[in-house]
Amino acid sequence: MSQATDSSAAPDLGDMLLHSRDERGVHTLTLNTPRSFNVLSEAMLAALQAAIDAVAADPQARLVVIGASGKAFCAGHDLKEMRAHPEQAYYQALFARCSRLMLAIRRLEVPVIARVQGLATAAGCQLVAQCDLAVASETASFGVNGIDVGLFCATPGVALSRNILPKQAMEMLLTGDFISADEACSRGLVNRVVAPDALDSEVASLVDRILAKPPEAIAMGKALFYRQLETGMESAYQLAGQTMACNMAHPVAQEGVQAFIDKRAPNWRA
Repeated sequence: MSQATDSSAAPDLGDMLLHSRDERGVHTLTLNTPRSFNVLSEAMLAALQAAIDAVAADPQARLVVIGASGKAFCAGHDLKEMRAHPEQAYYQALFARCSRLMLAIRRLEVPVIARVQGLATAAGCQLVAQCDLAVASETASFGVNGIDVGLFCATPGVALSRNILPKQAMEMLLTGDFISADEACSRGLVNRVVAPDALDSEVASLVDRILAKPPEAIAMGKALFYRQLETGMESAYQLAGQTMACNMAHPVAQEGVQAFIDKRAPNWRA
């Protein structure tokens, strides 16, 4: 991917979260507190929320890649910070803030890809599960191991159980056991697993293929995909039919179909 940045579209979030945007509208967010394994502290949650809000407000945004520096992708919530505030009201506010972030990722009109180079545990695993796509290094591992300290990973379980089969999710939640990147791929938590030195090129390839498609269709499709998952089959077909009708009536689909008939490449940038 291009490393060119547009500083006007990427807010200054300090060194904790690095945010860049290239000329194609690809936003790259990098969790950058490797010494603490990129935990989702209050400050990190606030930085991620600000970055996702900035993407949502960027009319030229096309895609988001969320990665991390260091050996770990994200070790979940900051347990030391949580232990320092032993009040239920504090915990409710903290988990509500995290849930707001996860829902903001889902509500973005553009796809979000997790670039997972290492450990993703508890709310860090939740972050991977909440992204639309995920590419992992062979060195990555995944777990929801809050149960090891007496805390069932309830909120991470929401995203996890929407990625993998219920009994597989429940086993991870009850035992705290970690799974390898290959296991995560076979269970549906990540899309593909590559060697560590191939991670960036694999993410770039995926980004390029998505950017070749019309953003209007992607936005409609992403919104519909998640809405229909939460409803019954009859309602899902109704929603899907409405979306396809709106999509087909849109100029990008009209051009794409005509290009197919004409046996030429579609011109979506005209």
